[in-house]
Amino acid sequence: MREIFGGASAECRAPVDAAALREAERRLGRAVPAQLGALLRETDGVADAYGTDVVWPLAHIVEQNLLFWSGEAFAGLYMPFDSLLFFGDNGGGDQFALVVAPERDDVFVWDHETDSRMWVAGGIDEYLRRAFAPDGDEGGDRWRYPLRGS
Repeated sequence: MREIFGGASAECRAPVDAAALREAERRLGRAVPAQLGALLRETDGVADAYGTDVVWPLAHIVEQNLLFWSGEAFAGLYMPFDSLLFFGDNGGGDQFALVVAPERDDVFVWDHETDSRMWVAGGIDEYLRRAFAPDGDEGGDRWRYPLRGS
């Protein structure tokens, strides 16, 4: 997995065991997408050099999604979130999610200011490569633009 980070500083945590993943799925009332489950079995979240949880720990994934799916806190503010499974953020309020209904490998970013949901990567591995890529020409707003050559 370290090769995904391209030499960038990443904090990986102890892996999630099968029992914890099953309990999380029970609480969520749905399966964790396969690619996210595979990552969590390697590390319980990933933080960048600034401490931003690019991938949240499993407990935080469960808590945040139950909150967003409840509808109570966000009903009048945003479109429904029940088709998304949030798993990380950019440290500025925007959150990253997989589509779980219908299940897709693609990663989307939810902009908390506009309520837009925009495609950013074709899967978790691509998302991680992009999250840990040097800023280069795209500046710090790498999530607003499609990857070159995509």
